[in-house]
Amino acid sequence: MKFLRPISIVLLIIILACLPMVIEKDSTINLIILMFLYISLASSWNILGGYTGQTSLGHAAFFGLGALATRLLWIDGFPIFLSILAGGLLAVVFAMLIGAPAFRLKGVYFAIGTLALAQILSVTVANLFPTITSIPVEDLVAYELAPRYYLFLGLACLIVGAAYLIANSRMGLGMMAVREEEDAAESLGISALRHKLLALGFSAFFTGLAGGAFAYYHVSYYYQMPFTPIWSLDMLTMVYIGGQGTILGPIIGAVFFVGLKEFLVRNLGEYHLIVFGVLFVLVVLFLPGGIISVWKKVRDALTRRSKSNAAKLSPEEES
Repeated sequence: MKFLRPISIVLLIIILACLPMVIEKDSTINLIILMFLYISLASSWNILGGYTGQTSLGHAAFFGLGALATRLLWIDGFPIFLSILAGGLLAVVFAMLIGAPAFRLKGVYFAIGTLALAQILSVTVANLFPTITSIPVEDLVAYELAPRYYLFLGLACLIVGAAYLIANSRMGLGMMAVREEEDAAESLGISALRHKLLALGFSAFFTGLAGGAFAYYHVSYYYQMPFTPIWSLDMLTMVYIGGQGTILGPIIGAVFFVGLKEFLVRNLGEYHLIVFGVLFVLVVLFLPGGIISVWKKVRDALTRRSKSNAAKLSPEEES
């Protein structure tokens, strides 16, 4: 049984890798790419917000910086993978610059502070780059969805795998200790600031990589668009809906979010934002552990029932 989970994961990745060969509609491929992007973003945010308990509303800054650096370098002739890596590293540099001052704030003040920093960066980028960015004509002629699809698939696998390794490492346990009780963690010799900065660095790096993939995927957009607060709110919403502090929670939340959003946009238009707002409030009130908590409760109930039935069996029935 211990080999069943990795085998299932490998089979799922193989199936996902084969989808562009059997799906003919570009709209379906685009929808799956969007799911991979949101899985990457939610899993990245979860490293800081879920494992370490630091609710950030400024992750759009890291996403936008990754997109900005990648777009400028790639259009200027740099290889795309080096450009995406540079975008992730730029996001880390910015995260380290604001990290120590931001972590002096606690709770809701930290969330508001990160939102303010992201807004300042968004306004700055809008003033410095007010125009639309478009890929060169030669790249536009050769544009294909398949390479973008595999890029996003690989990125989602990379980030989810890294999140799993972090969560099961000594560093990850330190992050979770800080989340549960910062003062108690400090008394045990765990540096809260160090683990917060590590979580912020990893989270910013992966969010920046997702921004770089976004820049490679889109034909044209305003430079400011990846910096808008809606990206930060979407990350938070997906993680809370799926279940924060878990590996599967952000994945479930992202798939649910994209599927529901696609349905609501087609049927309700701009009013879909109201539905998402109500949904988020309901999840926070009645499912604080997210959708994955429902599965855990059902699994625990079935386990208790199985043990109860086994305890009622007589020795003759057991034999």
